[in-house]
Amino acid sequence: MYAPIAYLNAGNFGPFTLDGTRTFRVGARDAVLLDPGPDVESHVRALRAWVEDADRVRLLLTHGHADHAGSAGRLAELLGAAVMGPRGVAEVDTPLADGAEIVTDEGTLRAVDMPGHARPHFCYHWVEANALFVGDLILGEGDTTWVGEYAGCVEDYLNSLTRVRALAPAKLYPAHGPPVEDVPATLHRYESHRRERIREVADALRAMPDATPDDLLRMVYGRNLPSAIAGAARMSLGALLDHVRRSHSGA
Repeated sequence: MYAPIAYLNAGNFGPFTLDGTRTFRVGARDAVLLDPGPDVESHVRALRAWVEDADRVRLLLTHGHADHAGSAGRLAELLGAAVMGPRGVAEVDTPLADGAEIVTDEGTLRAVDMPGHARPHFCYHWVEANALFVGDLILGEGDTTWVGEYAGCVEDYLNSLTRVRALAPAKLYPAHGPPVEDVPATLHRYESHRRERIREVADALRAMPDATPDDLLRMVYGRNLPSAIAGAARMSLGALLDHVRRSHSGA
């Protein structure tokens, strides 16, 4: 019933964005642009031209990181568009609640609260196509995404994976990388990776109770951690430590 989903890539490739941020479009005359992406002039121009045939455009954010939401304010002004998404994201002027529905002429997008990568982080279930736009909860390649932004994020992330599994979508559309066709296997891979990291941190603490953060970083991530991801790895390690300590304390 539905053609392959249309998207434009911002071209902001990198170790965390893979091939770049994909801005998805759902709707023809009544259109939604999902994650308008970074404030890159060429991408903003391309998005503006892409929806010039629409009668109404709304901008829909999964979360507030700059590679997803950086262009939202400028595009909203250019298009006369509302910026919708989770409460707590600075660019959002129309906050959505968990379960809120955004109706387009190509079906309904239902907001699903799925924190972990960020505290305010929504995915959007395209009901008629049984597809889920997952933002940065899952990437189109590999077995991990960054989880390290706030205390409690690891538990939130694992709970969000469980919620995706319960929705049983037929396909996932990440903001970075290609669509995910084998959803159960991908969810298993991402959960297994996160639980293995938890186990590694717990084992390292048992082996060296007085370990410094630098000691733990070497023990868990190795000595040859690329400098481009070292800062993110430190934050991820902090979140894993928080999770392990909460689990052991019964918090």
